[in-house]
Amino acid sequence: MAQLLVVEDDERIRTALIRALRERGHAVSSAGTAMSGLQQAVEERPDLVVLDLGLPDLDGAELLRMLRAVSAVPVIVATARDDDGSIVSALDAGADDYVLKPFQAGQLEARIRAVLRRSGGGETGPEPVTVGNLTVDPRSRRVSLAGRPVELAPKEFDLLAYLAARVGTVVPKRDLLREVWQLPYGGSDKTVDVHLSWLRRKLGESAAEPRLLQTVRGVGVRLVEPEP
Repeated sequence: MAQLLVVEDDERIRTALIRALRERGHAVSSAGTAMSGLQQAVEERPDLVVLDLGLPDLDGAELLRMLRAVSAVPVIVATARDDDGSIVSALDAGADDYVLKPFQAGQLEARIRAVLRRSGGGETGPEPVTVGNLTVDPRSRRVSLAGRPVELAPKEFDLLAYLAARVGTVVPKRDLLREVWQLPYGGSDKTVDVHLSWLRRKLGESAAEPRLLQTVRGVGVRLVEPEP
């Protein structure tokens, strides 16, 4: 069972979601506006947030950016906006996944389970990976550089952990979009590029002078042992 927060302004949809998720064993709270949703997310510390983009007081993408400034809680965006720009914008703002309205409760439940599996730190799982002075621990979702903790957003960590599990291997961006962002039919390379840029900045490097994260033009991305 997970503690979920549903931020949705349509009362009919909100009520149906709450009922369906509770029937599946989750504890669910809800909010009808962006600001009340932000307050509840900070105070209640839910395991996951289901976020509508079309909120009356503030666009959901803007709320997501505000939430990411204070919390790493996993977020699934539920939206009727099916254009690529809106989806990429939500993912770049920090969403862990998205579902398009209308959707079945079972579809949302599957997405919730998948996101919680990726974000949870159980007692079993992959061992920490050390590359140079970088250590990535998939179980605790912690990253350190030269012994100092590095604070990453959930999707930044997912991207780094995926590459860390394949040190030295060039991973195509389409594979990253499918496996990290759960986009089976592809997406925009910009999504990967933006997160790589954020990761590099936090790891103290740049695309012009990469130490750990290398882009192989026209092929993909790899995590490598830094040169002496």
